Amino acid sequence: MQLQVTNSPFNQEQVELLNRLLPTLTESQQVWLTGFLFARQASAAAPSVGADIQAITEAPGVAEIIATTSQPAASREVTVLFGSQTGNSQRLATSLSRKLEEQGMQVTIAPMNKFKTNGLKKVENLLLVVSTHGEGEPPDNARAFHEFLYSKRAPQFDNLYFSVLALGDTSYEFFCQTGKDFDQRLEELGGKRLAARVDCDLDYDESVAGWSAQVISALAERLNGSSGSAAAAASDTVSEVKAEQSAYSRTNPFKAEVLANINLNGRGSDRETRHLELSLEGSNLQYEPGDSLGILPENHPALVEAIIQEFNWNPEEIVPINKNGEQGSLREALLKHYEITVLTKPLLTQAAELSSNSALRELLAPGKEQELKNYINGRDLLDLVQDFAPWQAKASEFVSILRKLPARLYSIASSFKANEDEVHLTIRAVRYEAHGRDRYGVCSIHCADRVQPGDSLPIYIQENPNFKLPSNPDAPVIMIGPGTGVAPFRAFLEEREELGAEGKSWLFYGDRHFVTDFLYQTDWQRMLKDGVLTKLDVAFSRDTEEKVYVQHRLLEKGRELFEWLKEGAHVYICGDEKHMAHDVHTALLTIIQQEGSLSAEEAAAYLDEMQQQQRYQRDVY
Repeated sequence: MQLQVTNSPFNQEQVELLNRLLPTLTESQQVWLTGFLFARQASAAAPSVGADIQAITEAPGVAEIIATTSQPAASREVTVLFGSQTGNSQRLATSLSRKLEEQGMQVTIAPMNKFKTNGLKKVENLLLVVSTHGEGEPPDNARAFHEFLYSKRAPQFDNLYFSVLALGDTSYEFFCQTGKDFDQRLEELGGKRLAARVDCDLDYDESVAGWSAQVISALAERLNGSSGSAAAAASDTVSEVKAEQSAYSRTNPFKAEVLANINLNGRGSDRETRHLELSLEGSNLQYEPGDSLGILPENHPALVEAIIQEFNWNPEEIVPINKNGEQGSLREALLKHYEITVLTKPLLTQAAELSSNSALRELLAPGKEQELKNYINGRDLLDLVQDFAPWQAKASEFVSILRKLPARLYSIASSFKANEDEVHLTIRAVRYEAHGRDRYGVCSIHCADRVQPGDSLPIYIQENPNFKLPSNPDAPVIMIGPGTGVAPFRAFLEEREELGAEGKSWLFYGDRHFVTDFLYQTDWQRMLKDGVLTKLDVAFSRDTEEKVYVQHRLLEKGRELFEWLKEGAHVYICGDEKHMAHDVHTALLTIIQQEGSLSAEEAAAYLDEMQQQQRYQRDVY
C-alpha cells in the first residue's frame, strides 16, 4: 500500500521518504521499528526512566515485540570448509570465500582437518566444498570431520544454515558420496539448507557457478531480507569463474611442445612407461613438486571411426562440440571433445530414450543394479551402440548426451628450479583386452603411440597444496612410490638438490623386474652417490618366487623407520589407492604399534596426528 497525504498524517516530503523506505524493510525490521516508535512515545509521556520501562513492557503486545526484536540478528559470519585430495575443492572454496567477502561477509576458510569441531556448535552459516575419493570415501583431510559428524559427539544444530558443493565423477559407482553424506547428516542433526546440494561431474564450471550464486543469494535473503542481488551475484560468480580461468588453465590449455618421449622400460618388459619432457617456454606457467599436470587428450581414431561406421553417420556432419554453442565436424567432436570410452548410468539412462531396443530399459530397471554395474565395467560407447541397436537419433542428438572428454592428471616428475621452462611426466601405457576387443587408455596411448618430439599437447598446471615438501628443508622425508607412483619423488629430490637441503631422504620403490622395470634407475644411483638420496629400498615382485612389495620392505625396516618418525620425518605415498596405499597404511600402523609399544588405537591416533601436522601426505588414485 502506498502512503498519500490524503490518507495519512504526513506531509508530501515525509510521504515520499516513507514510500521509498518502507518497501525495503524486512519483516524483522518492521517489527523492530514498531517497538522503537512505541517505546519512544511511551518515553515522552512517562515521568521517569523506571516508569518508561514499566509503561513500555506492560503495554498490550509490546512484550511480544520486545521478545521478537531481542533475537540476535542473523550473523554475517560464514564458515567455508573444504575436503580436498588434489586441490580442486580448496581452489573452489577459496574462490567462493573471496566472493563472499566482496558481499560484506566475514569469512573463515579452512580444510576440514584444521577446523576445531568443538566450535561447530557456534557456527551459523556453514558452506562445505568436498570431493569424493576412491569408492565413496572422504578425502584424507575430510576423514576426521566425517567421522565426527557420524559419531555420538556430534551436536544438534538448532541455528545452523548450511549448503554442500560435492565434487565427483559419474563413472564411479558412489558418485559424490561424501558430499551426500555431509548433506544428509547435517539435516539429521537439525541444520537447515541455505541452498540445495549440487553434485558436480568432472566438467563442473557451470554447476559451481550456479551453486555459488544460489548460496550468495540465500545469504543475502537471510541477512538483508532481499534477494534482489541474486541475479547480480550469479552474473558476478560466473564472471569470476571465467576470470580465474584466464591465461592458461583447464578451459584454456597451453599447447606445449614435446621435447622428448622415451620408453623407460627395458627390452623384454611386458610394460611400457613413457618419460615425456614438455616445453613451457612462453607460457609463464610454473609449478611446485607435488603438483600435477593436466593433459587434454584425444580419443583413439580407430574407436571414433568404428562408432561413426556403426551408426552409418557422415563424419563431416556439423554437430555441437560443447555447451557454449560452438560446432565442429562429427569426427572432431568424437575425437577431441566427448567421452567415448567410459559408460555411466546417467549416460545409459539418456541413451535409453534414443533406442527402440527394450533391453536397455530393462537393464536400467529397479533391482538390476548389479547387472548394470557388470555391464558398464570395461565397456565403451561402441559396445553400447552395438548391443542396443536400433537407434532413433541423429548425430547431433546423440552427441548431446555425451559428457565432455575430461583431462587426465599426472604427477609432475621434475622440479621447475632444476628444469626451468620444462615439465616432465611419467606415463604408463594402458592396453588390455576386454569383452572380445582390445582396449586402450585414452591419454596414455595418445602419448605413447601418437605423440612425437615436435608435436604439441594441450596442458595446464593443477596445484596440489595437499602434497608438498616440508617447509623445513632439513626435515627427513620418507617416500613410498611403486611404479609410476615414483614420479613426484623424482621432483622432490631434484628440488631438494637445488635447495641444498640437508635433511635425510629415504625412497621405497617397487615394480615387477629389476632388469627391465627399474624406472629412473640411473637418477637414483646418481642421487645416492651425491648424497641427495640417503637410503633406497626396492621391491621387485616378479624376481622372487614369493612376491615382495614395498609394504614388505617397510616392515623389514620397521625399527629404523620408526626412529625416523621420532626424528620428525614426513611420510609421502603416491600410487594405487585401492591396494598399494591401503597395504602401506596398514604396514605403517603395524610398525608404529610394534616399535612404539602402542595399542592399535594409539597407533591410529599417532598416524592421525601426523596427518594433522601434514607429516603424512598421500597422492593416491
